[in-house]
Amino acid sequence: METNTAIPAIRTIRDFYAFEQHVQTCRAQRGLGMVPQWYEVPVFYFSNPNSVIGHGDTVVPPRATRELDFELEIALMVGKEAIDLPADDLALDCVCAITIYNDWSARDLQRQEMAVGLGPAKGKDFANAFGPRWVPIDDLMDTYRDGRFYLEMRAEINGKEVSRGNAGSMYWSWPQILAHASRDTKLMPGDVIGSGTVGTGCILELTPQKAGGWLKRGDRVTLIVERLGRLENVVG
Repeated sequence: METNTAIPAIRTIRDFYAFEQHVQTCRAQRGLGMVPQWYEVPVFYFSNPNSVIGHGDTVVPPRATRELDFELEIALMVGKEAIDLPADDLALDCVCAITIYNDWSARDLQRQEMAVGLGPAKGKDFANAFGPRWVPIDDLMDTYRDGRFYLEMRAEINGKEVSRGNAGSMYWSWPQILAHASRDTKLMPGDVIGSGTVGTGCILELTPQKAGGWLKRGDRVTLIVERLGRLENVVG
């Protein structure tokens, strides 16, 4: 990943679940409706900062998985300490940069773990791809309105487009997300906040039948986000 001296090293990763279309579609495929609590609070999980990779790096999936997936997201980098942020645009004062995020996922491992009511854990423990560079947030404020960055997003597998969406379609706004993340705790420089998957932004949502199957060794996944660039990784 291209770096900037003003961008801190990644310290923690909180990945949210902010796109209603993604949640609705994935649940509907299992015959489930929306959980009412999803509309009450923006939920997240902690991922593994030791599994961070960058543009051009090879993804090494878990040996046991047969259902490897990508996730098309964006992420914010916290640049200064903050606690109990307001759920308004002032919350963005703690953010220094934005990048593309591929939250690589082993769906079969994830499904097994989450049946117990905890996780994801090993299903998302192996690769968090960020890149190709962190873009200063000030460079993107012309795309910001109503608490969201309106950026076109798409994903390709081996050069074929499989997904297209917009970061502005988030149900939960960035101020709401940052306020929740900082409630009763400090956000510190190097903390990363992921958006969650944009609608259509993974094989699980598209279905393997329509996407050409789960990812396999040698597949090249490219995430392209307006103004942020291209993040590309090959499955090893």
